[in-house]
Amino acid sequence: MASWKARLAELGIELPQVAAPLAAYVPAVQSGSWVFTSGQLPMVRGELSTHGKVSEGAEGVVRPEQATAAARTCALNALAAVDALVGLDSIKRVVKVVGFVASAPGFTGQPAVINGASELLGEIFGDAGVHARSAVGVAELPLGAPVELELIVEI
Repeated sequence: MASWKARLAELGIELPQVAAPLAAYVPAVQSGSWVFTSGQLPMVRGELSTHGKVSEGAEGVVRPEQATAAARTCALNALAAVDALVGLDSIKRVVKVVGFVASAPGFTGQPAVINGASELLGEIFGDAGVHARSAVGVAELPLGAPVELELIVEI
């Protein structure tokens, strides 16, 4: 079994502190051999890193590249929740990613945005990071976040 923490160090990636829940839930729950994370926002040191809806070419919105970076941050926050619950090195594989993108009217690039998370998981976990996925456009997300992400991992 690989040491995922060693892989993070090799990549120069530090897991953040687990983001505090915004309401009545916990960051992650284990059921049998599975860990399910709650939706994770692009929080950095307790603050939302980016605000707004995702669109191309419109003034005052989040550009797709910014949203892709935010999805990567969401994935790191989800991994931090898993690590706090069961330890990162207990992960056998990433099973599913569910990504939500707060989309301005007409924006259809949700899959490319959520690639920010999927590609990070591939960098860290290699073949064990290949996963099923949904990338869904929504009207609004909590706190005005552009992206929210859930993970399901097998331990």
